[in-house]
Amino acid sequence: MSCCGDPVDGLGGAHGALPSAFAAGLSRENGLYRLLVSVPDIHCAACIGRIESAIDGLGAVRARVNFTRRTVALTWEDPSFDPAVAIGALRDLGYAPQPLVVARGEGDPRGRELIRCLAVAAFAAMNVMLLSVSVWAGADGTTRAFLNWFAALIALPALAYSARPFFRSAFSALRGWRLNMDVPIAIAIVLAAALSLTKTISGTGETYFDAAITLTFFLLAGRVLDHMARERARSSVSRLAAISPVLAHVVGEDGRATTVPVEDVAPGDRIEVAAGERVPVDARLLSARASLDASLATGESRPLLLEKGEEILAGTMAITGPLALVALRPATDSFLARLGTLQAAAETARSRPARIADQAARVYAPVVHLAALLTFLGWVIAGYSPGAALTTAIAVLIITCPCALGLAVPAVHVAACDRLFRRGLIIKDGAALERLRAVDTVVFDKTGTLTVPELDPTAAIGDKTLAAAAALARHSTHPMSRAIMRAAHRRGITPLAVTGVFEHRGQGLSGLMGGVRVFLGRGAAPWGGPANAAFHFVREGESPVDLPVVETVREGAASLVSTLRDKGFGLAILSGDGRAAVERIARELGIAEWRSGCAPADKVAILAEKAAAGAKVLMVGDGLNDGPALAAAHASIAPADASDLSRTAADIVMTGDRLDDVSEALLTANKAHRRIMENFAIAAGYNLIAVPLAVMGYASPLAAAIAMSTSSVLVTFNALRLVPRGKREPEAPRVPAGRRVDTPLHYAPTS
Repeated sequence: MSCCGDPVDGLGGAHGALPSAFAAGLSRENGLYRLLVSVPDIHCAACIGRIESAIDGLGAVRARVNFTRRTVALTWEDPSFDPAVAIGALRDLGYAPQPLVVARGEGDPRGRELIRCLAVAAFAAMNVMLLSVSVWAGADGTTRAFLNWFAALIALPALAYSARPFFRSAFSALRGWRLNMDVPIAIAIVLAAALSLTKTISGTGETYFDAAITLTFFLLAGRVLDHMARERARSSVSRLAAISPVLAHVVGEDGRATTVPVEDVAPGDRIEVAAGERVPVDARLLSARASLDASLATGESRPLLLEKGEEILAGTMAITGPLALVALRPATDSFLARLGTLQAAAETARSRPARIADQAARVYAPVVHLAALLTFLGWVIAGYSPGAALTTAIAVLIITCPCALGLAVPAVHVAACDRLFRRGLIIKDGAALERLRAVDTVVFDKTGTLTVPELDPTAAIGDKTLAAAAALARHSTHPMSRAIMRAAHRRGITPLAVTGVFEHRGQGLSGLMGGVRVFLGRGAAPWGGPANAAFHFVREGESPVDLPVVETVREGAASLVSTLRDKGFGLAILSGDGRAAVERIARELGIAEWRSGCAPADKVAILAEKAAAGAKVLMVGDGLNDGPALAAAHASIAPADASDLSRTAADIVMTGDRLDDVSEALLTANKAHRRIMENFAIAAGYNLIAVPLAVMGYASPLAAAIAMSTSSVLVTFNALRLVPRGKREPEAPRVPAGRRVDTPLHYAPTS
């Protein structure tokens, strides 16, 4: 595949000479260009370190490797940078970058290849083992030579086929002047086969065809189990790809529906979704009313009833149908696409344990070969035959491969992301898991975080007024607008038709209803008239109708606060609202420390004071003014309905409505750290026991293969213990051991 090719359309000059086949992985977000490419030849932590250091060395671009998905994410800011340079650098390293193609119904080609190789190795091992039994039984002379040659005719072709995954990976590494974990494995298999063939030709000594092919079988068995476990660990992003609709039914001007690839749907296209199908792109409902399963977005399993004109997110499943919709955004900018991007970004992040493991694995690779060489020389010097010394060196090569160490952190990280995804929590920064583990204080914003606004049920608001207000409210995601929509839904009121909707930033919405101007919000209507500080609806020529809103505690807030208090976490509320409102919510939830009237700078300053006092603060907020505080906190979480700035600044975004999911994030962070430490212990314990045994000659190449494969599989399956199996009662997070939390700073309530 050449580094040059047709330019990629749609992103200006950011693509350079990038082949058009890579276009599917190219995107732009927050001023950064991002290219995701597939690199199937990534096999260990040494690969990760070599790729990232080489690409980062180019200067203008940064690389992050996703070990589980075997992808490389390239990010850069300068639009003049040519990503084909980075693609060429990957190829020069000995890796073969491929365009990112989301497999839809194509199965698992890599897994199928491994299973085919395993089957060939198993068949050959059984037959060669039968021949070896005859040799061990006492065959000699011509009979022994015939059996050895027969074993060679079976074993050598089988090795050439079944060991291809190891040979291909090792050759790619050596061609790029690097080492990976498959280099010692390939050397060991080749040496065992070559030594056996030499002894067969000379007719002297024992052959190791049975050991070579059985060694390959057990190595492949471990690789297959590891691949299956890793495929399972990929589940959150893989499930998103699996449920993403491939096709959409676009309705033309003649009323006929045409089935097209979802990528071809453009904003403004009318689409049709049958009952049981998922909505292909973010769209607005044209049908009168629809019942939908929005659990992917909200985390709630209860059906969601939407009215005409309301927005439906991609991935939502239609319970009733057919539904008539109009596309709002292309598939590449849909809710599902953004969700997948967040998950992929989380999986490529590097925590401190991951960096330590990467550095250790990079040093470990050359040490493996040095240990095997010293073992061979030591045995020869001790007076053993070169054949015995070589056999022992082969065992050392195999048993010292740093597979378990390389898998220790990535496997846990992906499993943790999957666990949180199942609970509706999307990690944007993988290092946030490490920071969450240290949290001892949780600070909340009030409005929109601990509380949600609701239309006052005691207010005398007529159905006609509410239907008109809801017509404007459905065009906004503001908490007040959401409150109006919920009130209309509870009364069974259908919003009226409105046209020419315009948002007056900081004030409200206006539009035309039956040719008459209408306004929903605070302050004076855009056509003039008296100012009104209350939230109200006004129709031109009529008096404004106040829409009083009351605050109610968000679902899950009380249980979350109770759980955190019982476990010793410090708790506080920082709000820009007035004293009376903040004090009422603080008293209702039992939070002793609170402060009202906080400007964004005040929140940042308070968090800085807490950090200086030794507190590790988790900030939970949703408002536009919470963005700086979320960025300044040790770790941060934003609800699903938070402002764009807050969602961008937060480490974790909740897609569900329940606030008690925050405790799940804290719990998972602690569990992930324990699994990482357990994996390090498994890897260290394995090497402390296995390496000396191999050096002393107590482990044959076959036993070494079994031990090495077992350690890798143990590490992966230990990580998968994070993934929940079935429904269990939620556990409570814990304050870090040894940390005393007694609310380091107290603030007198202010107005």
